[in-house]
Amino acid sequence: MALVIGVAPVAYEKLQDSLHYRETVRGMVSALRAARQQAVLTGHDVLFELDLRERHYGVQGGPAHPIAPALTVRATVADTEVLDQRLDIRFLPSGAATGGEVDILRPSGSGVRLRVGWFLGRVQQQALEP
Repeated sequence: MALVIGVAPVAYEKLQDSLHYRETVRGMVSALRAARQQAVLTGHDVLFELDLRERHYGVQGGPAHPIAPALTVRATVADTEVLDQRLDIRFLPSGAATGGEVDILRPSGSGVRLRVGWFLGRVQQQALEP
């Protein structure tokens, strides 16, 4: 019985980390796609905003979604879309984007790279191994 009690907190923590990781990946993919769709539908530029200092992301003017402390997030975006620790990917009414990559890493080092193509603004996922 003591073994079960000792293992349960570790298993629960790993489950929490996994849930936060999946929620963040799904949320970022959805936000990126929503920003592109909004730009096309409204005919105005729309930003996907990633704030590394405050650890949140979202579509410009929408709610900010938190990034779990256990996750590491790195990003590469166009120089024109960097303001201090806030990194943006701009989606244009044509469907194109400034492009960029966002890496979301688990504590183990594995994770996913979200790529936004500049020509079509499409969002793709690529697995990252430690």
